[in-house]
Amino acid sequence: MSYLFTSESVSEGHPDKVCDRVSDTVLDLFLAQDEQARVGCETLATTNRIVLAGEVRAPEEKLDGIMAAIEPAVRAAVKDIGYEQDKFHHAHFEFQNYLHEQSAHIAQGVDEAEGKAEGAGDQGLMFGYACRETDELMPAPIHYSHQILKRLADMRKADEDTILRPDAKSQLTVIYDDEGNIQGVDKIVLSTQHAVGASQDDIRALVTPLIADILPDGWMVSADDLLINPTGTFEIGGPDGDAGLTGRKIIVDTYGGAAPHGGGAFSGKDPTKVDRSAAYAARYLAKNVVASGLADKCTIQLAYAIGVAEPVSVYVDTHGTGNRSGNGNDFALQEQLRSLVDLTPKGIRTHLGLNKPIYAPTSAYGHFGRKAGEAGAGTFSWEAVDIANKLS
Repeated sequence: MSYLFTSESVSEGHPDKVCDRVSDTVLDLFLAQDEQARVGCETLATTNRIVLAGEVRAPEEKLDGIMAAIEPAVRAAVKDIGYEQDKFHHAHFEFQNYLHEQSAHIAQGVDEAEGKAEGAGDQGLMFGYACRETDELMPAPIHYSHQILKRLADMRKADEDTILRPDAKSQLTVIYDDEGNIQGVDKIVLSTQHAVGASQDDIRALVTPLIADILPDGWMVSADDLLINPTGTFEIGGPDGDAGLTGRKIIVDTYGGAAPHGGGAFSGKDPTKVDRSAAYAARYLAKNVVASGLADKCTIQLAYAIGVAEPVSVYVDTHGTGNRSGNGNDFALQEQLRSLVDLTPKGIRTHLGLNKPIYAPTSAYGHFGRKAGEAGAGTFSWEAVDIANKLS
């Protein structure tokens, strides 16, 4: 029997994504000044207000300068997203910064020292996933949901007189047969904030050709199955319409529910925190497995203990699609992956070049399924397939 599967995306102007962008902007400021900086930045956004909280560490001689640069950088990020509303404006929102020094007890467990390897910044489990549903080796529902909103944002920013506003959400329901092959799309939902007075028909006329252009041939749905602004009016949006918090869109950030998620959020966390870096490593390994031709689908789990360098477990599952030669099975593939990539926190950061200010571009439209280097040198390095030819 066929079945339906749905994934959603949210735009860079969604309240939670505004917070992710701010938190990663703060992280990038610290890493630009010190590659060993420690950052755990949480952001709250509401009507004309942004509040930061969390823990940071940087050399004392650089800390004051970084802290002074935070507010202008945050305002610039909000301006880039496009917020100039009366009740949420990049130049006028109230800004409060409650970042403080990282706990010394965490530092002593994580930092490298004589006779002690650098440990993971926390315990936890992380998943990576790849499949052949798209050229980017991502599940189709989340991939095309992201693409719709990314194209919508490009359209909005290219037209000074547009009726589009920054806050938006998309949702794609895909039809699969009983073997997991895509048969088409059943429903598409798009809700976008708009200028005062713009109608549903105005929005529909604008976005329908955009969606049709993004989807593969034969995937576009009928007008009845294309649900545009189904509530009718969406004029009040962004943090004025709903409060935002960092890290609330973790399924949007990863695989749209098509693969497991360990539970940890990414944005605002420096790469000693395996919530982020090990999730990137797991995607990197899974993508290289599928890119190598050894499997059509691959899930990888990594797990860590705080203060301990080596992962406490590594798990590989090719979902019965593996075709390794000889007696190769998922366990043998696991051992080969571990021999190719050092999966300690320091090893991951070194292999993927994560100690750089590369994170603000990850805060919207997914951390995965992007092109390595697409937002500048070093960005999305975990999307590279440079070890695929070493797998056998």
